[in-house]
Amino acid sequence: MQRYKIFANNALLIMNYLVTLQQILREDKKMSSLVRLYIIISAVLIVVLTSCGGNKRSQTPESIPADSIAPDSLVNDSLQALVENYPMPKAADELFDDFVYNFVVNRKLQMERILFPLPYEKEGKTKRLAKSDWKVEHFFMRQGYYTLLFDNEKQMEIVKDTSVNQAIVEKIHFDSHNIEQYIFCRNHGAWMLTKIRNIPFSQAVNATFLTFYHQFVTDKSFQEKSLAETVKFVGPDPDDDFNLMEGIITPDTWEAFAPELPKKMIYNIIYGKPKREGDSKVFVMRGIANGLELEMTFKRKGGDWKLVKLTT
Repeated sequence: MQRYKIFANNALLIMNYLVTLQQILREDKKMSSLVRLYIIISAVLIVVLTSCGGNKRSQTPESIPADSIAPDSLVNDSLQALVENYPMPKAADELFDDFVYNFVVNRKLQMERILFPLPYEKEGKTKRLAKSDWKVEHFFMRQGYYTLLFDNEKQMEIVKDTSVNQAIVEKIHFDSHNIEQYIFCRNHGAWMLTKIRNIPFSQAVNATFLTFYHQFVTDKSFQEKSLAETVKFVGPDPDDDFNLMEGIITPDTWEAFAPELPKKMIYNIIYGKPKREGDSKVFVMRGIANGLELEMTFKRKGGDWKLVKLTT
C-alpha cells in the first residue's frame, strides 16, 4: 500500500510539472513540436522512474507475490497513461509533422485517428484491418533518428505548408525491395490514417534513387565512384560555435568525412501528392533528440547519381 501512496504523490508532482511545461512551451513558439514532446516525455519518465525505484527493496524471485506488478511494466503503463491524458493541441492538425509526432507516442490518439476497417493493399489484393488487429505503430521514434527525401532544398519548406492535406509515411525496406506506405489525409481539419499500401521499388516515385542509395551505402568502391569531382562541404566551425565553415571534399579525402548511413531500412514522408522523380535529390537524416543533422545533395547526370554536397 505504501508503494502506491508514493506513486500517487509522484503522479501529482508529474501533473504539476506538466502544467508548468505547458506554459513554458506555449511561450516558446520557435521550439519544434518534436522537441516539445521529447521534453515532456523525458520529464515524465524521469519522475516515474524515481517514484518506482526510490523505495524499492531487494526481493528474491521466490519472495515476489504472483500478482505483483513488474517495475518496468508499471513505468511503461504509467508513462503511456500520462501521455494519453496530455491532449494534442488543436493546432497540431495544421502541420503533418506536428500531428504525426503525437500520433506515434499517443496510443489512444492513434486508435482514434485510424479509419477502421483500414484498407491494406498488397500485390493487387485488398484486405481490411479491424481495430482489434491493429498493433501500435511507432514509426521512427524508437530508432532515435528519421530520414527524408526531397527533390531540392526549396522543397524542404513544404513541411511548413499548412495547405498540405495528404501525406505518405514510407517504410523503405532494402532487403525485400518493397515499401510500406501509410497514407494520411486531412478531412474536416483532422488528420486520419486512411490506407496502407505495400508496393515494390519499381512503383516508387524515388525508384532509381533508392536503388542507387542502397548500393551507395553498402559498396565502398561504388560510393567513392559516386562522388562528384569535388563535393561541397558545409559544417560547424570547430573554432566558432555560432558559425559554419565551407570547404571542398575530394575523393581522396572522402573517407574522413563519410557519414554512417542506414543500410537496411529508411523512412520517408511525401508531403502532398507524389511527383515524378527528377534529377536532383536531397537525403536528410535528423536525430530526434540528439542534435544530429545531415543533408546530402545528389545530382543525376547521364543516368548516374553523384554526391555534390554534404552538410552536417
